This record gives sequence, structure tokens and C-alpha cells, in this order.
Amino acid sequence: MIPLVFHPIYSQLVLPQKHRFPIEKYQGIHDQLVALGRSEADFIRPNQIAIEALKTVHQSGYVDNFINGKLSNKEIRRIGMPWSEQFVKRTLTAVGGTVLTGQLAIEHGLALNLTGGYHHAFSEFGSGFCVFNDIVLSAKEMLKHNGIDRVLAFDCDVHQGDGTAQLCANNDSIYTVSLHCEKNFPARKQDSNIDFPLAKGMSDDEYLHTVECALTLAFNCAVPDAVIYDAGVDIHECDDLGNLQISTEGVFQRDKLVFDMCKSKGVPVAAVIGGGYQRNITDLVNVHLQLFKAAGVCS
Repeated sequence: MIPLVFHPIYSQLVLPQKHRFPIEKYQGIHDQLVALGRSEADFIRPNQIAIEALKTVHQSGYVDNFINGKLSNKEIRRIGMPWSEQFVKRTLTAVGGTVLTGQLAIEHGLALNLTGGYHHAFSEFGSGFCVFNDIVLSAKEMLKHNGIDRVLAFDCDVHQGDGTAQLCANNDSIYTVSLHCEKNFPARKQDSNIDFPLAKGMSDDEYLHTVECALTLAFNCAVPDAVIYDAGVDIHECDDLGNLQISTEGVFQRDKLVFDMCKSKGVPVAAVIGGGYQRNITDLVNVHLQLFKAAGVCS
């Protein structure tokens, strides 16, 4: 059985009315997977990540200030979510979930976290709904395993993984690839190992061809021993923050391309669901479910 990592706290956060972040979607994905035949026993609950682990990637002062509610108003605005003790607990658990997903992927070949993809978090500040960079933290833990000498961070969220690129700029063990809409947040892009800036309005055929080329190039250049895949669905044609025109079928085919490539290379892959910002949670959950369908978790 493919490990699924989930904790109810992923969606247990009260946000201001009309806040842009669709916090309900995580519980929605879980509930829909159960409706499609998964049992509660199929889901593995993560623990909170240790504070000291966070400080291997993020500046100590930033970590402490977030944990203790001492970030400035400017820093909180940059994250885009109001601070609370529950936000701290939720953040630590979500990041712990991605780290656990990486461990499970090495053991089982494939594992999926029902949250994750906090790729706008930099060493000394958070941004774009991201506090701590779970992708980099998970990659560093994966690298502790025998036989894992390089991890490929393959990011298909519509927004560039700028924090991931910055954090890994001088780390040859983590190879970063980002496919993102060029005319979208963040305004100031960082340099990944390979970036694929996509034209606004791109549709399925061109997009899927680009993903296939990106995968081939990434595997040839990085020769990874493991992959972390950010399967953001904000590429979808109905997404409020996306600017691309990818259909639901296109999302499924993209995810299948990634899983098929990793399987053909015999490389374990840890997947996180990434961004997705349709206001209709039911519709948004359906798009996120394409990842689980491509993985064979549900039909």
C-alpha cells in the first residue's frame, strides 16, 4: 500500500473571512480518498518537526521568532497568514509530514503527503503562505540514508520555488528544477539549477511536452537517487492565481509523467500537493485528486 501522510491539523486553522488560502482542502482530499475506498488505517499521522531540525535550514533567530510570536508585522504580512499558536502547531506538523513522506518514499518507493510544497520559505523569512521550507528539510533528511547522495526537487507549482532555489544555491546534493508561469508571483525570481519559465495562457499539449523535456533533462543532469515532487495544481485553467490553461486531464497526465519516469529509473519519489487556489473547495479537491489517481491510490 502506498503510504499517505495526513493529520487533521492540516485544515484545523481559523483564517479571516475571505482569506485567500483554501485551508479546508486538505481535509477535503482526505475525505474524498476515504469515500473512494481508503480506510483511516491507510493514513499515517506525522509528528511535529523538531525545532533544532528547522535550524539546519533556517536562521535560528527567524525560527525562534516565529515559534514565540515575535515576528514583525511586516514579516507576518509577507507570509500572508495571521500568527497564532495553532498556526505554529499546524506549520510544524505539516513540515513534519513532508519529512516523514521522504522517509517513507525511500522505504516504499513512493509516498504522498496531503499537504506540503512550502517552497517560498527562505532561510531568514517566510513568504507566500510558506513559513519553513519542507522540501529542503525533507531532502536533507533523505540525504542521510545510505545510497542517497543527490535529491532532485522537481517543482511544478505554477509559482517559482524561489525559496528552495535560494536555500540550495550552494548545495550540490539537492538539484532544483522549477516549471512556473513567468508572469506570476514571485516578481523577483531566484536561480534554480534549471528553470522553465512558462508563457501565460499555456495549454495542455505544450505544457506536457515541456514537463517531459524537463524530466529528461533533470534526470540526465542530476542523476538523482531520490525525488521530491511538488505537484501544485495552480496550473489549472480554473485556478484564481495561476495564469495557465491546463485541464484536469492535463494535471493527471503531468503527474503520471513524473511517477512513470521515477519508476522507470528505480528512484523513490516523495510527493506533496503544492498550491491550488480555486474558491470552490469541491472542485479544487478534484484537481488535487489527480495526483493520487496517477499514483494508483484511487481511481
